[in-house]
Amino acid sequence: MTTQLTQGSDGNYRCSWCFSAPDFLQYHDNEWGYPVDNDFRLFEKLCLEGFQAGLSWRTILSKRENFREAFHDFNFNKVAHFNRKSIEQLITNKGIVRHRGKIEAVINNAKCAKEIVKSEGSLASFVWKYEPEDKVLAKPQSKSTSSESIALSKDLKKLGWKFVGPTTVYAFMQAMGLVNDHLEGCITRSKIQRARSNFIIP
Repeated sequence: MTTQLTQGSDGNYRCSWCFSAPDFLQYHDNEWGYPVDNDFRLFEKLCLEGFQAGLSWRTILSKRENFREAFHDFNFNKVAHFNRKSIEQLITNKGIVRHRGKIEAVINNAKCAKEIVKSEGSLASFVWKYEPEDKVLAKPQSKSTSSESIALSKDLKKLGWKFVGPTTVYAFMQAMGLVNDHLEGCITRSKIQRARSNFIIP
């Protein structure tokens, strides 16, 4: 992502990356960075970031509805029961990224998510323990990992998760509101900050 601001047709400045693809503006203004405590949305984002590895977010976002249909809206209670036949069917699904390893990782991670819910009460309770203590980033969009994303990645891997490297996890943290990585001067930054201030940590 670029670390610059661009003025939109409405006269407001936003993070420049949101003007690089048609779907990005809506995503930037209404999703990226708002705090999330819904387990299925958190699981979805971890999975989609895993699918993005080696690809662009534009590719994944354009296929997101197809992914949701294929994986039962990322209800990990259902995905955990996918079997070999399910995998073979997904491999033939042209609407998603047909990468066997990544598909198998989603099913594996669904089982792991269920275990976290058993031990922590919710996936959200587990994930939000890794919110940085310093809630205001000194230089937004200046890095691709953080000490917190490294720690979360390490702990998820210990619990058996796959495709959850530090960079993948940091992108997840940016998107799910664990950090406010909108640039200073971006019209959405203050909205995110207010949402984070009102957010109750699970």
